[in-house]
Amino acid sequence: MNARSADLRRTARNQQRTPPSAWLLAMEGRAFLEWSALALTWPFLGRGARGDGHPVMVLPGLMAGDASTWPLRAFLDRAGFVALPWKQGLNRGPVGDTVNRLIDRIQAVEHEHQRTVSLVGWSLGGAMAHALGQYMPKSIRTVITLGSPLDGHPHASNAWRLFEAVSGMRADDKQLRNLMGQAPKVPTTNILSKSDGIVHWRASMLPPCVRSESIEVSATHFGLGVNPLVLWMIAERLAQPEGEWRAFERRGPWRSLLYRDPRRLRIDDLYARRSV
Repeated sequence: MNARSADLRRTARNQQRTPPSAWLLAMEGRAFLEWSALALTWPFLGRGARGDGHPVMVLPGLMAGDASTWPLRAFLDRAGFVALPWKQGLNRGPVGDTVNRLIDRIQAVEHEHQRTVSLVGWSLGGAMAHALGQYMPKSIRTVITLGSPLDGHPHASNAWRLFEAVSGMRADDKQLRNLMGQAPKVPTTNILSKSDGIVHWRASMLPPCVRSESIEVSATHFGLGVNPLVLWMIAERLAQPEGEWRAFERRGPWRSLLYRDPRRLRIDDLYARRSV
């Protein structure tokens, strides 16, 4: 490895440890536009991919509960999936017996439906979904994360202090870091935005492997769970036949424009770097 390559790798690692800029955090107010767009596009979203009736559990973000994921679950139900809340109250992270209760719930849903369970997790919920996929891969069909802190860097988010306050855990807890950043054991789609004001987009990507993919959309952190483009992608990914998962193909101009590869440098990335 030459000196320039080594410098670039060090720069990337440092960027991963940096939370989004104050400018991006302030721009999270745009989320109300995504909620408005959901209402406007609701009649057309029904033309997307159709589900096969398998259960999909939705995990909310930090200090959010099932009410925050109701629009996403309503969309999934209409698309032909069996959308389920997580039923664990506000998400304070893996505290107490939360993880054990989630494991029991997933196993109960799997037994009731005689189908493996897909998990969709928003922000911290996605990090927990990834960890559950590592722990019980035979029960989980696929995992989809939305702007989730996945790479194990504890301070790549503007919410790490809140996480420590409500969970009683340290963001750099060794066990938590060991769970993150690993290649997934189940098919996993990481949906992220480079304009995310809460979690740095680099922290929302897992190492490339045959079972994982990263898809970039234009969205805010607080709008990821209702953004029409994101909902369309979630249904498309979940609709794949079990055991036949394939990475998303960006054939055609609109797919490559709306659902980008975050690893490809674009002109607007040069501006974004100034805001980091």
